[in-house]
Amino acid sequence: MQNSKFKIAIQNSKLQERIIEINGIKTFMRIKGQGDPFLILHGWGASSDSWKKVQDVLSENFKVIVLDLPGFGKSDPPPKIWDLNSYAKFVLDLANTLGIEKFYLLGHSFGGAIAIKIALFAPEKIRKLILVDAAGRRQKKRDFKKILKGLASFLRIFSIIPGYELFRKCFYRFVLRKTDYIEAVGIMKEVFKKVVSEDLTNSWSKIKVPTLIIWGKEDKITPKKDALKMKELIKNSEIIFIEDASHAPNLSHPEELAQIIKENLLKI
Repeated sequence: MQNSKFKIAIQNSKLQERIIEINGIKTFMRIKGQGDPFLILHGWGASSDSWKKVQDVLSENFKVIVLDLPGFGKSDPPPKIWDLNSYAKFVLDLANTLGIEKFYLLGHSFGGAIAIKIALFAPEKIRKLILVDAAGRRQKKRDFKKILKGLASFLRIFSIIPGYELFRKCFYRFVLRKTDYIEAVGIMKEVFKKVVSEDLTNSWSKIKVPTLIIWGKEDKITPKKDALKMKELIKNSEIIFIEDASHAPNLSHPEELAQIIKENLLKI
């Protein structure tokens, strides 16, 4: 009965905002458009808000569903420390709850790592996989970075000094140039450490679904070489670079990104 209600709800082409419960987790999502289901997974620290413009364009041809992943936006945090497998299984459970048998799947950054896992777990459900500046390849730390990390740990002994937290945030942002962990709250700090500890490079060659790789040419977080290696290892794949875009083309070039996707899927 519950599934029927959600099937009816997502048939409307106008934008709908819904909070539904998946495995006890209240999950916020935006649904817009009609046609084949198109599921978007946002990056770490983001939410469905960051995909509004892309959703607007894609909803002209697809039923676009953008959720706040557990721990982000308006969704509940996960009940325990999740890894990428946990997130992937959650998304598959969400699709089942919505009555979606087969769908296009886009994952950006952290969401791209989750999308890769879903492609491995349930390839029969994916019409096409779209990876936008996807995470999952872990770079080896340079010696200098290791020294800075050690220094950051050493500085904790001064945590009782007034102004320490401000200094610590500035150190992470401007010296280590890492903010995802420092900005995470509660259990999400441990979740972050869990998900970034897994290198997916060896999984890329196991992806059998048709794959479109879209990358910001100026991306420094997940560099261009990652995209090229991904293209090499995923046999049934194609790659498109967006000029002047960095790690989040959904924010800097939303119309261009959406048009690239539409042209590829609809062969305009």
